[in-house]
Formats: sequence, C-alpha cells, structure tokens
Amino acid sequence: MSGAALGIEIVVVFFLALFLLHRYGDFKKQQRMVLFGTLLAWYLCFLIVFILPLDVSTTIYNQCLIDQEAQTQTPSVSPVLSEQMTANASISPAKSTQRVCYKPWSYIPDGIMPVFWRVVYWTSQCLTWLLLPFMQSYARSGGFTITGKIKTALIENAIYYGTYLFIFGSLLIYVAVHPQWHLSWYELQTIGITAANTWGLFLLVLLLGYGLVEIPRSYWEASRQGHLLIKTYFKAAKLMTEKADSEENLEDVMEEVRKINESIKYNHPLRKNVDTILRKCPLEYQEKMGRNMDDFEDFDDKQNSYPTERSLSKLHKQVIYAVQRHNRTRVQWQILLEQAFHLEDVAKNETSTSRQFVHSFAPLEPVGWFRRYIYTPTAEWYWECLLKQWFYRVLAVVLALFSVAVVWSECTFFSTHPVLSLFAVFIQLAERDYNYLYIEMACFITIFFLCTCVYSTVFRIRVFNYYYLASHHQTDAYSLQFSGMLFCRLTPPLCLNFLGLIHMDSAISHQAKKQTAYTSIMGSMRVLSFIANGFYIYYPMLIVILCIATYFSLGTRCLNLLGFQQFMGENEMTSDLIDEGRELLRRERRKRQRIEDGENRRREWRERYAQRDENAARNRTSMSEMKETNYGETLNANTNRQAKYTRSGSQSGRDSIELLQDAEPLDFNAETLTDDPLQSDTGRHAGGRYLSMSSSRNRIFDDV
Repeated sequence: MSGAALGIEIVVVFFLALFLLHRYGDFKKQQRMVLFGTLLAWYLCFLIVFILPLDVSTTIYNQCLIDQEAQTQTPSVSPVLSEQMTANASISPAKSTQRVCYKPWSYIPDGIMPVFWRVVYWTSQCLTWLLLPFMQSYARSGGFTITGKIKTALIENAIYYGTYLFIFGSLLIYVAVHPQWHLSWYELQTIGITAANTWGLFLLVLLLGYGLVEIPRSYWEASRQGHLLIKTYFKAAKLMTEKADSEENLEDVMEEVRKINESIKYNHPLRKNVDTILRKCPLEYQEKMGRNMDDFEDFDDKQNSYPTERSLSKLHKQVIYAVQRHNRTRVQWQILLEQAFHLEDVAKNETSTSRQFVHSFAPLEPVGWFRRYIYTPTAEWYWECLLKQWFYRVLAVVLALFSVAVVWSECTFFSTHPVLSLFAVFIQLAERDYNYLYIEMACFITIFFLCTCVYSTVFRIRVFNYYYLASHHQTDAYSLQFSGMLFCRLTPPLCLNFLGLIHMDSAISHQAKKQTAYTSIMGSMRVLSFIANGFYIYYPMLIVILCIATYFSLGTRCLNLLGFQQFMGENEMTSDLIDEGRELLRRERRKRQRIEDGENRRREWRERYAQRDENAARNRTSMSEMKETNYGETLNANTNRQAKYTRSGSQSGRDSIELLQDAEPLDFNAETLTDDPLQSDTGRHAGGRYLSMSSSRNRIFDDV
C-alpha cells in the first residue's frame, strides 16, 4: 500500500475538479486555454486539501521512529534530564514509554512528499500571480487576432505586474542597504512565501468568518419551507429585473452591431471583423441583420465615416459580455421557476391525506428506474414533507457545533501548555494509540469543513456583474479564472492555519517536533518574527467579530441602506418585492398551464384521429376481403347457374348481347372525339368521352 493511497487520491481529485468545471464552465463554447488554466488551478488546490492528511499521518509515524531511536540510544540519563522527560511525558504520554511504531496503511516513503509539495505549491503560485491574470485579460479582450489579444492583455496587466515588481524591488534594496541583514536565497524565498501567505490569510479570515455562520444558517432556513418559498419570491423579483436589464442591454448592443453591419460592406478591409462579431450574436439577430452582401459601395468614399479597428474591438467585447449575461439570466430564470414551483407543490402536498406527492406539471425528462421503483410518489412525499425538514435541522445543529469548535480553536491554538485547541486534543489522543485511520479522518473532516466554509463563500459572492459563478454552464471565462486565482491564494494559508490548529506547525506551537513535508517547503517563519509571533497568532481572533457581524446580518443591512436590495425580514421594500415575485410566478404558472393544456389537447386529438384512421383502415381491409369472397362465391354461382340453364337461356342471352352491342348512350357526342393520342393523354378528357362514361351506361349494366 506504500504510495497507493497517494495515487488513488490524485486520480479521484482530478475527476472531482473536472466535474465541478463541467458544472460551471462550458466545454463546447469556451476557449481551451481558459478551461485548462481553471482546471489546473482547481485541481492543485483540491489536491493540497486531500493529500495533507496523509502527510500528517506519515509525519506522526516518523516522529515515533525518532523518539524510539532516541530512547534506545540514551539508556542512562541525568536527574535533570529525567525531570524534563517526566514533564514531557505529562504532555505527550506517547513519548514516555517505548512503544512499537506501527506503520500507517497510507505511509508515503521519504523523499516523495517534499518534491510533490514543491511542485504543487510553486505551480499554483505561478498560476495565481502570473498566468491567470494574463489569461483573464486575454479571454476578455475583444481583439480579433491572437497578437491583438496578447497586446491588450499585456497593456491591461502592466500596472498589475509593475506594482509587484516595485514592491519586490523596494524590499531587495532595503535588505541590501540594511547592514544587519544578510539574507540568502533561501531566506528571500521564505520572505516571498510569507508575504503571499499573509495576503491569503487576510482574505481567508474574512471569508471564513462569513461561512462559519452562513452555512449552518442556510441549512436551518432550508428546513423552513414557508420561509424558503418567500425568499424564492424575493429572488424571482430581483432576477426578473436583472433579466429585463440584460435583454435591454442586448438590444442596444445589437442595434449598434446592425448599424455597423449596414455601414461596412463586403469590400471593406474590416468586413471580416464584422463577420466575427456577427457570429457571436444570437441566431435570431443574425437572421434579422444578415450579411448585406448585395450592395456594393467603395470604402474609400470620403463621405462615409467608418469605425476603426479599436472601436470594433470594443464592440466585440460588449457583444460577448451582453450575450453571456443574457443567456445566464435566461437559464437562471428557468431554474428558479422550477425551484419555486417545486416549493409550492411541497406546500400543497403537506396537507395531502393520500400521502403521495403530486406535481403540478409533468416532469420534463422521462421517468427513470430510480423514480419508478425506489423514489416513488409515496417515498417522495415522506422525504419532501416530513423527513427532509428534520434532516436539515439536525445537519444545521451539527454544523453549528463544528463552527463553534473552529472559532474556539482559532482563538486558543497558540496555547500549548495546556492544550486548548479542540482539534489538537483530538489528534493527540489518536496519536497515543497510533490510530492513523482516525487521525486521517479527523484531519480530512476538519480541513474539508474549513474549505467548505471558504470555497462556498467564493462561489456565493458576487461582485456586481464582473465576477459571478453560475451553475449549469453559465459562468464566463473571467469569473472561472478569477475563482482559480482565489483558490490558489487561499489554499496554502488555509492549510498552514489547519496545521497550527492541530499543533503541527513548529513556528506557532514552538515545539521541537518533526515538521510535516508541507511546512518544510514553506520555510521558517522566524525570519520575520513579527509575522510569525504576531500576525499569524492574533489576526485569526478577528474571526469572532466577523461571526457576530454575520449572525446579526450587519453586511446585509449596510448594503440595504446603500440601495442594494437585500432580503430583510421586516422591510417595506422586501414585502413589495415578495408580492411582485409571487405575481410573476403566478403568471408563469398560468402560462405554463395553458401550454400544457394545449399539448394535452393536441395529444388527445392525435390519439383519437390515429385510432379512427386505424379503425377505418381495418374496415377497408375487411370490406375488401369480404368483396373478394363475395365475388368468388357469385362467380361460382353464376357458372353453375349458366351450366344448368344453358339450353333454356341461350336465346335470351344472345338477345341481351345484341342489345348491348346495338345500344348507344343517349348523351353521347361524337363530334367531340379526337384520334390524337397526345391530346387524349394530356390535359382534360374530351366532353364526348367524359359523357359516354356517365350514369346511362351504369344503368344498362345494372339492368344486366
């Protein structure tokens, strides 16, 4: 099993990152470079989270080997050292007696983890500080060529890169001039890592303080179906406003494209750029505008004013943004409608006596075997109307207790005598019995909860319309890469903070213990003592203030005062938006009901006429069979009758034949006949021939 766990987790994490990217990104429309950069950033961050528990268990095993070797090499000790060992034994009893060190099932051989962490860390840092900002500007650029996009990206990032170069150069000059500091390359590298982690920790505490309160509260509110439905009405009103705004913005941009399309003809050198812009427009607008290829105008005509390539690039950028925003709001509106209709169905089915869940509308997708045999209407009623509420409440309470433990540990993790951090206590209890599976599970659950609080906040926050992660393939390239940048900047300080909570970071715990491979590549924080002993210890305590502010919704109240519409319990604007959203959903329900009724009527008519046609075809088939049978019987009867009455009826038969030969139709017109076969084959038949096949001959045959 040596190294097998590492390989399995590497593969599993890759598919997890690929699944999330498929949910938020669009593999068909977005650029391959954007998708690859975002996938690599997410993959590296998730990899750090999943592999770190293995590093902790391997470090504990190596520490056990070191302690065992130290005990075997020092059989006799001085009284002073004996006292010190006794004091240490009260802290960590695992070191007081010599025990057999059991190798963990996920043990990673020496030399692998330092190289692995070094590659992962520096790759993620290159992505977040160099490549992803450049790729952001490249993907958002309105240039028509690769060279133009690269030029635009370099210009936009000149200030960004220049600021960092200025700060780094100033620090180098300060170190070179200062007589007491003689820093090596390793120490300069540590200073750079410390600066990056400090910036990440500053943002980490803000996001973590919000997530620790908001995640348990969101599950508690989800257990209240009425409150959730009212909040959905509020979201519907806001989303409809945004949807109308996006449609109006798209109309304005398309009007500008139409004017440019009419002014620039096919012989203009910028016509290919206009065609590129048209391909980015929706299909209905492309059909309206067309290409306008028929009119020929000389582009050198001085009377006409043509746009420049720069203005076309700006328009191209506006078209991409407007189309993306319009598609996103349209898809989100449909998703919100489904959620609102489902919540209304739940409210109606709660009072049902049959205990079978009834949907207002038929499902859009065909019913699979899971819903047919397992998740039946009865099982759905028990889950949606009874069990789901209690499950969310229990989950909210468990998450709230976990949040309290995190807040307590963040405020007390610097205390090692006694150990006050709850997570450090759990790990040390498992370390005494060398229960590596428990250690890895405890580490994974803790760091997974911290990452959920931080990453969920990243997925929830929205910076106007510039950064917004929307599911169902509706996230633009800029937001995807911005999220990758945030993940790469937040994950390393998050992992260092976790190691400090369990007292595995010697720079904070000040214990002479073997460091993890992850901590070793970060360097010794003691190079900057005011950061290691000050900022890293006392700044996380601000999480208490942030949690209190989030609990009382101070940020929501401030945004509401500034004019940004937020969901408030007792507010006149909130009540108006709730009523507006309820009316919008009522209107959409009636519209969808009419459409469904029309489909049902058409289906019934098709089935009725199909059955009638089937019956008619069956009747025609049976009648033809009956005619064939009757004709055969009649023919046989006539034959027998003729054979029986041959002698007696011969004379009357001859008289009838003569009558048929001599008889001429009364309405026959001989003058209208023609001997030309072409005239008879083409066009209409002649009058005489048409009249000769009238009912007079039929009556003669009837008489016979």
